[in-house]
Amino acid sequence: MTDLTEKRGGWLWWFFKLAATASVWVIIALIGVVAWYATDLPDIDDALQATRQPTVTLLAGDGTLLATRGDLYGVPLRVGDLPNALPQAVLATEDRRFYDHFGLDIIGIFRAAFHNVRAGRIVQGGSTLTQQVAKNLFLTPERSFKRKIQEVLLSLWLEHKFSKEQIFSIYLNRVYLGAGTYGVDAAARQYFGVSAKQVMVYEAAMLAGLLKAPSRYNPRANPALAKKRTAQVLKNMVSAGYLSESQASQARPRLDSRTSGRGQQGRYFIDWTLEQVADYLAPGDRDVTVLTTLNPALQAAAERRLASILDGPGKKRHATQAALVALSGDGAVQALVGGRRYASSSFNRATQARRQPGSAFKPIVFLAALETGMQPTDMVQDAPINIDGWAPRNFERKFQGDVTMSEALAQSLNAAAVRIGQKAGFPRVAKTASRLGIPGRMTATPSLVLGTQDVSLIDLTAAYAPFANGGMAAWPYAVREIRDADGRVLYARTGSGPGRVVAAEHVAQMNRMMTGVIAGGTGRTARLDRPAAGKTGTSQNHRDAWFIGYTADLITGVWIGNDNGKPMKRVTGGGLPAVLWKRFMTDAHRGQFKSPLPGVTGPVRVQSRPAVVKVLEDKSIWDRIISVVTGD
Repeated sequence: MTDLTEKRGGWLWWFFKLAATASVWVIIALIGVVAWYATDLPDIDDALQATRQPTVTLLAGDGTLLATRGDLYGVPLRVGDLPNALPQAVLATEDRRFYDHFGLDIIGIFRAAFHNVRAGRIVQGGSTLTQQVAKNLFLTPERSFKRKIQEVLLSLWLEHKFSKEQIFSIYLNRVYLGAGTYGVDAAARQYFGVSAKQVMVYEAAMLAGLLKAPSRYNPRANPALAKKRTAQVLKNMVSAGYLSESQASQARPRLDSRTSGRGQQGRYFIDWTLEQVADYLAPGDRDVTVLTTLNPALQAAAERRLASILDGPGKKRHATQAALVALSGDGAVQALVGGRRYASSSFNRATQARRQPGSAFKPIVFLAALETGMQPTDMVQDAPINIDGWAPRNFERKFQGDVTMSEALAQSLNAAAVRIGQKAGFPRVAKTASRLGIPGRMTATPSLVLGTQDVSLIDLTAAYAPFANGGMAAWPYAVREIRDADGRVLYARTGSGPGRVVAAEHVAQMNRMMTGVIAGGTGRTARLDRPAAGKTGTSQNHRDAWFIGYTADLITGVWIGNDNGKPMKRVTGGGLPAVLWKRFMTDAHRGQFKSPLPGVTGPVRVQSRPAVVKVLEDKSIWDRIISVVTGD
């Protein structure tokens, strides 16, 4: 009996001795790992200092908020500065035991694990507010054992270093809440137009709801999801004892009128403007406010009209994309649409795409000819021509014989235009394009006359501006003024370019000729109730269709086509682009005085060929539109 007891005692002794030894080594190893990871912690003092990108606030031309970009911080606030509903909403949703734990919530960790196992997926997290401060302020987003250990160490350090109120205040001032905002004050100002000190119960719940997924529950981008999430936070507040059922049901939203309803208007314009802002400012971290040139009413009209064309007749004609840009006489961009849907493609077809303009380039050719002494009434032959094997033809495959310059432009006669370009000199044509603001070096070849060299919509539209403003260059711009956070002017727009680039005499001649394009030429579909001029353009095989036109007040360019260059179904510049141009310009000029074009008085009559009118067979509302198939 004694031997058996001693034997059992010996085994127990060795077992406990082995377990104790192993435990010691495990503890030593853990201490070593923790110590090693602790040596790799970031500099805490530096991390506590707010480091961020400068905030750029863009205002439309009327001073209304257009967009904000960069890291947006509000006024630093303490928990005690806020209405009770805001910290309560955060605690009820993120960390109800915040004031009871030491930085790690052991009970919360086990509770989250239980719910996650029962659900078969991650439905709850176990991180405390202290851990979130440690993670967001000091650590990278990577998921690793090392980072988790460092998160725990930093949480314990924060609890030792700061009071609960201080930790909570740091969290509320630094947490990301969507739309570029950091902290509850910046978010309250962004979404509701008030300080976080003034938020009501519903707004507090909405802000707390953003913590789970700021982009997903953004009340401006996804109002339905934000509302649903806010309702859940209100239930959490009831469950935590912060609100009664009655108080929760009576909570009502209040969205800021400056930001609600504007949606994603002007996204292409915003991107293009931000590129310019960087050129005007020296490197630094100053917050700035930028007053832009955008006219919200014109922008809304441009987006609406462009979408209606592509969704209606454009779809039947295999046209999937379009762009529109509208400039004032000095080059200020009033409206800019770079594509059908920004969410699908942020590529800006108004500023970045370079396509063949076709006959929309011809006004530059005719201007160059006028500057050599030719006159709009001069006769030119529209007949077959061959230049070193290149033999251009007219759109309708017919030639008109002897015509005036005016008739050649109005009817977009290619053979006549090439002869006019020959007389002007192809190098002169290329230099004229450069003088009017088209960048890059154009090759002085005969085909240049017919718009075979790529240009952007915004550059070609700006090249027409001197005809509308009396002869002055107009480089496109979006920024009127930039101020810093203290209201100091950092940049203010002065001047509009290099001055006169077209003589007044030639402005008048070009305006009379291009008025004829709309009065009785290829652009008659674009006719307005006021003096207007313009030019159609179509590239080979209907890959690109353009209409650039203007009144004395506004220059607007339209392009329609496909990103992949696939041909459309007989879309010409005098068709869908002219229709889109007319609808937009009608909206833009509603209620405005009918100003004459520089140098043009009285009606303009142009002898034109009979139009070939075709009524489409399909009897839909779009197909009942009469399509005027003319030369382009």
